[in-house]
Amino acid sequence: MKMTPLGLVGLLSVVLVLIPLQAEMVAGRIVITKTLTRRRVTALVPLYDRGPVVGLEMDTEYDPLAFERSRVVVYLEGTTAGSPQPNGLQLLAKIDQEKRRFSPETLIVAAGSKVSFPNFDPIFHNVFSLSRAKTFDLGNYRMGETRMVTFPVPGIVFVNCHLHPNMSATIVVAPNQWNARADRDGAFELHDVPPGRYTIVAWHKVAGFFRQRIDVTAGQGARVEFLIPVRQEKSDPETPRTAVK
Repeated sequence: MKMTPLGLVGLLSVVLVLIPLQAEMVAGRIVITKTLTRRRVTALVPLYDRGPVVGLEMDTEYDPLAFERSRVVVYLEGTTAGSPQPNGLQLLAKIDQEKRRFSPETLIVAAGSKVSFPNFDPIFHNVFSLSRAKTFDLGNYRMGETRMVTFPVPGIVFVNCHLHPNMSATIVVAPNQWNARADRDGAFELHDVPPGRYTIVAWHKVAGFFRQRIDVTAGQGARVEFLIPVRQEKSDPETPRTAVK
């Protein structure tokens, strides 16, 4: 069959529509030069009257600035038609309860993800949150059991234990899968980002939100640096002040 010029144009149009945009990487660095977080002081074991004695695990990160950098999470917000959207997948993450601590203390997941809370201690725990983004109470459960929560809405979720007031964790629910937690050196990477214009957001529990606008270009990706200062004033942790860069 002979292909007419018009038919050839139509075929090429279909092929072009099916070719996806090249995905790029957004890489960056968190710069923190002063400590931001007051280290938590935990009550001695005898003050806990519930169950057997459980040793308290201490912080393993002795570099205070590395500790601060590793508590920063980063994610993208879109501002153009090519912006990232939730992929609809239900991803699974985990926060352990072990040695009377949540691990990790800071977690970032995409909206729609499920988070499990296994109990590895020989005592009961009761995980709950009163945050606006997600409210739940998992009740008392023993060692070897786990409970699971789905987080459908983006936001900040503060997690605690009814039975052990020293236990706390934070779950940042990002609007999409383009999110990461910085490592101890402050480095982070967001992979497979389609070219486009975005707002990249960094969040630290004490310092709050910081935003920058970036352009992700084909063949180049994007690089970004966040300088996070000390916040002296106290504020509601669920409505932190925003710094736009």
